[in-house]
Amino acid sequence: MATIAATLLAGCAPAEQSGPVVLAASSMQEGLGAAAEQWAGKGHERPALSFASSSAVARQVSEGAPADLVVTSDDRWIDWLDERGALSGEPLPLVANSLVVVAPVGAGGNESLADFAAAPEAGRLAIGEPDSVPAGEFARAALRSMGLWDALSSRLAPGENVRASLALVERGEAALGIVYASDAAASDAVEVVERIDPEAHPAIVYYVAMTKGSRHPDSRALMEFLTSPEGRGAIAAKGFSLP
Repeated sequence: MATIAATLLAGCAPAEQSGPVVLAASSMQEGLGAAAEQWAGKGHERPALSFASSSAVARQVSEGAPADLVVTSDDRWIDWLDERGALSGEPLPLVANSLVVVAPVGAGGNESLADFAAAPEAGRLAIGEPDSVPAGEFARAALRSMGLWDALSSRLAPGENVRASLALVERGEAALGIVYASDAAASDAVEVVERIDPEAHPAIVYYVAMTKGSRHPDSRALMEFLTSPEGRGAIAAKGFSLP
């Protein structure tokens, strides 16, 4: 099983690290980790990366948590920060993602969401909390577009972020889950059983911005690297796509 160990917004890097602090959506763990390694390979101090749901990182930044860059998995939370004067400069699109349906490896059945919805005894569906977590909001929009929300809304296992939803499926506590394609690619304990039509939900585009409180001299250079073809490519290689 892939290691899914997020540092939940302590806001502080280990003592030996002195690179910029980046607060980012949980689904960015592998992608930003790969980009951070490339950045460090150029002779820079490795960024300190901290992950939680987009809503959580946005609220941390708005409350003054020590951070130089913030990455959210949708434009709503980055706009929310911008409206509160918490950002420095214009947010930029970073990478894009898509939704997939996953099941535990070897669980059998490999049923579609439509078949799953028609079988109440089949178990629970893991998604991000639909009222606060972008992955859950996108999943709810997709289920409504597919005409499956009414049948499945009472069978949800909501998670505090998309990685929590993934973990429920990995442990077999949910029969199926709706997660980002990048999350499915990060785990060897689940398999993709259905890819959700991108037309069924709003576009999933991640944004990066410098925070108003950023003081690190490398912050702007790191943001420029992340949004460069090289930086975006390093992230995209972990299951994302280019916006």
